[in-house]
Amino acid sequence: MLNRCNVLCYNISYTYIWFLSRTTHCRMNKKLAIFLISTGVIGSNVHAEDNNVLKLDEMVVISTGIKHATAKSARPVTVLSGDKLRTKIGQTIGDTLENEPGVTSQSFGPGVGTPVIRGQAGPRVRVMQNSLGNNDVSSLSPDHANGVNPIIAERIEVLRGPSTLLYGNGAIGGVVNVIDNRIPEQVPDKLLGGALEQRYDSASTMTSSALKLEGGKDIFAYHLDGFYNDQGNVHIGGQPIDESAARATDPTLEGTPVLENPDGLINNSNARSRGGSVGASVIGDVGLAGAAINSLENNYGIPPNGTGSPPVRIQMNQTKYDFKGQLNKPFALAEELRIKFGYTDYKHVELDDGVPATTFLNKSYESRLELEHQPIGIVKGVLGFQSVNSQFSALGDEALVPSTDIDSYGLFAAESFSIGDVTYELGVRGEWQGLTPKEIYSSVSYVPISGSVSALWDITKQHQLSLAVTQSQRAPQVQELFSNGVHEATMSYELGDPDLQKEISYNLDLGYRFNADWMTAEINLFHNWVNDYIFQQQANFIFNEDLDDFEAICSGPAGACLPVLKSAQANAIFRGFEARTVFPLMQNRYGALDLTLFGDYTRGTFDQGGDVPRMPPLRYGLQLSYEKNDWTADARLTRGEAQNHAGENQSNTPGYLLLNLGAQYRLASFDNSEVMLFAKGKNMLNENIRNSTSYLRNFAPEPGRSAEIGIRVSY
Repeated sequence: MLNRCNVLCYNISYTYIWFLSRTTHCRMNKKLAIFLISTGVIGSNVHAEDNNVLKLDEMVVISTGIKHATAKSARPVTVLSGDKLRTKIGQTIGDTLENEPGVTSQSFGPGVGTPVIRGQAGPRVRVMQNSLGNNDVSSLSPDHANGVNPIIAERIEVLRGPSTLLYGNGAIGGVVNVIDNRIPEQVPDKLLGGALEQRYDSASTMTSSALKLEGGKDIFAYHLDGFYNDQGNVHIGGQPIDESAARATDPTLEGTPVLENPDGLINNSNARSRGGSVGASVIGDVGLAGAAINSLENNYGIPPNGTGSPPVRIQMNQTKYDFKGQLNKPFALAEELRIKFGYTDYKHVELDDGVPATTFLNKSYESRLELEHQPIGIVKGVLGFQSVNSQFSALGDEALVPSTDIDSYGLFAAESFSIGDVTYELGVRGEWQGLTPKEIYSSVSYVPISGSVSALWDITKQHQLSLAVTQSQRAPQVQELFSNGVHEATMSYELGDPDLQKEISYNLDLGYRFNADWMTAEINLFHNWVNDYIFQQQANFIFNEDLDDFEAICSGPAGACLPVLKSAQANAIFRGFEARTVFPLMQNRYGALDLTLFGDYTRGTFDQGGDVPRMPPLRYGLQLSYEKNDWTADARLTRGEAQNHAGENQSNTPGYLLLNLGAQYRLASFDNSEVMLFAKGKNMLNENIRNSTSYLRNFAPEPGRSAEIGIRVSY
C-alpha cells in the first residue's frame, strides 16, 4: 500500500509539472522540473521505511478559526515567531515575508512594501492585526504604506488557499495576520517583563528602536510597546532609473532630456516613522475583556522619475482603538464566544513639493463575532458574523475618488472532522457589500458567496497528501470603480469603471509533505481560474495636465503629460508551486548543519491572450544553516529568473542572484534577562535588482549591499 501511495504522489506531481510546461511556454520549464525532482519532494519514497520520524512542530494557528496544529491543516500555512521572526524582521511587512514560500514584496520605493501572495496583492491580500482588519488604505494604491510595523510583532501568520474566505471577499490571494499581544489573553508570570531592541542598517543608515513592557498579577494583565525608525536615502548597486525601459513603457517620457539619474543612490527615499500601543485585560475562568489604543505616524518619500518634477512625500497618521471579549462555555453546546471590535481613524496626505495635494481619509468600524461550538459527534468548528463600515474620502483640488460610504456584512462558518486517517474541513461565507458615493456616481452593491472543502490524508506517519477546492468571490473596491483623476504619488491619471462585475475565482490546491529524520519536504501546487479578474491596464492615450484633457500624443512640454491607468476586467488563470526540502547534513559535537532547497513560481495569463502584469518570477535556491549551543548562522543564495512575461505596456526585468548572510549569538542569561546579538549581510553581491511586482521597477531598484547589526534584551 505504501509503495502504491508513493507512486501515486509521484505521478500526480509529475503530471502537474508536465501540464505546467505545456501551458506556460516558459524557457525554464525543464530546469523547473529537474529542480523539483532533485529536491527529493517527489522522489522521497526511497527511504520511506525510516523508523526514526522527525515530528512536525505542533503550532496552533489562530487565524484559521478552527484551533489545531499546522501539521493537521490541509491549507498552506506559514508561521513566523520567536527568534525566527526576529532575524527576518524588515522595514515593512513585505520585506519581512519576502523570503517565505510563495510570498514576495510589492515595493514602491523603500518606504512601502506590501505583501504579494501567489502573484496577488492589494485588495486580494488582507493584512490584519490580531485577527481584525488593519483598515488602512494600503489596498487602494501601491504607494500607500501598510499601517503595521513588523518590529513590534510577536508572531506573523500567512494563510493561502481556502481558509482566507473567513476574513472577507478581499482575501482571495491570502491573509497576513500580525499578532502583537496588545490586548493580552493570558496573565504573565511576573509583574514586569519586556524587551528592548536596537537595529542599524548601512544601506539607508537606518536606526530602529523598539521597546515592549508587559506583565500582570492575579486577573489583570497589561501591555505597552513603542518604536522609532529613521532612515536616509537608500544606496543601491547602480543607477536608480533604467532609462531605456522607462522610456519604452512610459510615452510621457518621450522627448524629455537626459533624466536625472545619480549613481548608487535613490533620491527622496528617506523615511521616518514612530508608533506605540497601550492595552490591558481582565482575565479569569469565565473569560476575558480587554482594550487597547495604537498610534502610528509615517513620513516617506516617493522615488522621482528623473524629469525634475517636485518631490512627492507621504505623511500618514493612524489611530486604532480595539476591544476584545471572550466567554468560556457561556451556554450549552458553546465552547467559546469571542467578540472583537476595532475603530480606525486613518489619514494619508500626499505632499507635492511640501504642499498638500490629495488627502485620503478613512474612518472604519469593524466588528467580529465568533461562536466556537462544542464537538457535535466528530464535528467541531466555528460560526461567525463580521461587519465593516467605512467612511472613505479623498479630498483636494485633484481628488481622484469621490467620498464614499462602504458597508459590508458577512456570515461565515468553518467545520472540521476526521474519519480514519483523513481530516476534512468545510467552509462557507456569504456577504453583502454596498458602496454609496456622495457625488456623481450611483450606489452599487454586490453579494459575494464563497465556499471551500479540503481534505488531509495521513498516508503514514511520514507521508501526508492534501487537496483543497475553493470557489471565492470578490467585490470590486472603491478605487477600481470610481477613480477619475490625477494621482501624484503614482505619477499617473487613474480611471475606474463603475460597471465592474465581481470576480469569481475557482482555486485548486494540491499538497504533499514528507517527514523523516534524514529529510523533510513539502510541495504545494495551485491552479486558479478567475472570471472577470480586475486589473489596472495602461491605456494607449495620455492625459495633458496643461489642457486638462486626454490626448493620443502629448502636445505639451516635458512633464505636462501623465500616463493613464484604467480599470479593466478579463478572465485569467494563475498556476504555480511552492517547494521546500530540508536535509540535516550534520548533527554532532561540532554542531548541527542543515541544507534547505527551495523554490516558488507563479504564472498569470489572460484567456484572451497576454500576461497578467506584475507577476513575480521563478525563484529557487539553497540555504545552509548552522547551529551550535548559543550560535546560529545561515547563508542563503536565491536565483530570480528574468521576468519575460511582464504584460502589455510593461517592461521585462532581468534575472538576479541574491546572497544574504546572517548570524546571531545568545549571551548567557543573567538576572532573569537574556541578550541576543545579531548581524545580517544583505545583497552581498550588490546587484541592482528590479522587482517585477513593483510599479516603480524602472525607477527604484531594491537596496544594494548592506550590513545590519542589532541587539535585543529580553526580561
